[in-house]
Amino acid sequence: MNVLDMTLCNAVSAVKAGRISSAELVQESLSAITQMNPELQAVIAVQEDHAMTEAKRLDALPPDRRGLLHGVPLAHKDMFDRMGVTSTFGASPVHHRRATSTAGLLRRLDEAGAVSLAALNMAEFAMGPTGHNSNVGRCRNPYDPERITGGSSSGSGAAVSARMVFGALGSDTGGSIRLPAAACGIVGLKPTQDALDMSGVMPLSHSLDCPGPLARTCCDVARLMDVLSGPGHECDINASVQGVRIGLPKTFYLEQVENDVAEGHEDAVETCRSLGAAITRVDIPPQDMLPHFADILWKSEAAAFHRERLADGVAQLGEQVRARLAQGVATSAVDYLQAQKLRSLALRQMIQGPFAQCDILLIPVMPCLVPKADDVSANNGESMRLALEAISRFTRPISFLGLPSLAMPAGRDRNGMPVGIQLVGRPWSEALLLRIGHQMECTGRHSLPQPRIRSGRSHH
Repeated sequence: MNVLDMTLCNAVSAVKAGRISSAELVQESLSAITQMNPELQAVIAVQEDHAMTEAKRLDALPPDRRGLLHGVPLAHKDMFDRMGVTSTFGASPVHHRRATSTAGLLRRLDEAGAVSLAALNMAEFAMGPTGHNSNVGRCRNPYDPERITGGSSSGSGAAVSARMVFGALGSDTGGSIRLPAAACGIVGLKPTQDALDMSGVMPLSHSLDCPGPLARTCCDVARLMDVLSGPGHECDINASVQGVRIGLPKTFYLEQVENDVAEGHEDAVETCRSLGAAITRVDIPPQDMLPHFADILWKSEAAAFHRERLADGVAQLGEQVRARLAQGVATSAVDYLQAQKLRSLALRQMIQGPFAQCDILLIPVMPCLVPKADDVSANNGESMRLALEAISRFTRPISFLGLPSLAMPAGRDRNGMPVGIQLVGRPWSEALLLRIGHQMECTGRHSLPQPRIRSGRSHH
């Protein structure tokens, strides 16, 4: 077996047991990047010398100093500060910045023994759900390079899916972890709002920004969460889900859904039922306007953050970024404050409504199939706008509410592309989401085989 086919947790165990060295794992990851990245464009920059030096240092440590992620190569969306390293933020060179300190989350990963290997592709300033980027090139999906990866954590989804690395950090403001996870057939967690340290992370919207991990399995994500936020995620992951109440919304999240997506969702429901979970239909408060209110928040806050760039005449900003920042500038303070007020009200209604009837909601990540990149390019005008709204229709309300959501595979569609579901819970229920997701994986019905991408062509 290719060592990169191991899960993150198994790779850690292998290194700790001496069956493979961290240096060997890093070299395999570097070789995979060399082989596959010319086609996938998931990686922006590789820190080869740093990674090999760190791997050799870790290999020399005694067993009692080996952490939860000992020796495993990871890579991250290019918006997490690393002291002395220049971040691109997916933007043109005039906006690149050399960090003077290291992001808090990266420090935690370092302390646990992870090897930081590369900076990953992302939408320009994290504004885009597809993986398009005119500055560094479109990130391509390992299952079909003609289709989108999802965004804005596009490189994180593609690099983990293609087995370049064992895990990655992304960020989610309206779906930017869950969309790449779903489109690329892996697992991604958007934690509860404010659950993880934002220090040293490029801001987009301080009200909605949420960093989080992507990996191949729920157990891998649980291990990463134990490092990022503290223990409690992996310890009970093998516990039963007997009697857990799974809620299926009667409206919105199961409406206007493609047949293949509906079938994947129904399969997930049957898996939960076979595990002993109690399936119940629940009423939910109106959700249709929540994406609009989320837009008000993030575009206003993004415009405030980028105000100096706007004052400079929006120098070297992409067309979509300029348009979204302009909308933020045009938003009134009254509308902004009203959206903040409605956010608290909407969350209270969800807690007192559906989450009084169930423990989690089980819904699709996207109502549509993974689209071809050309169909959602900037050249398609109004059709592109409608497609973008559809892609994030089921993720943006969850971000607005600040709820934790776990995205994971639920089979494939007619094109051979992954279908994603999300498990949504009350605030701080990440451990429960991961336990349910892990038990679903253990049935063998919710993990996808490795996509067969090779440099220059794809294999399905």
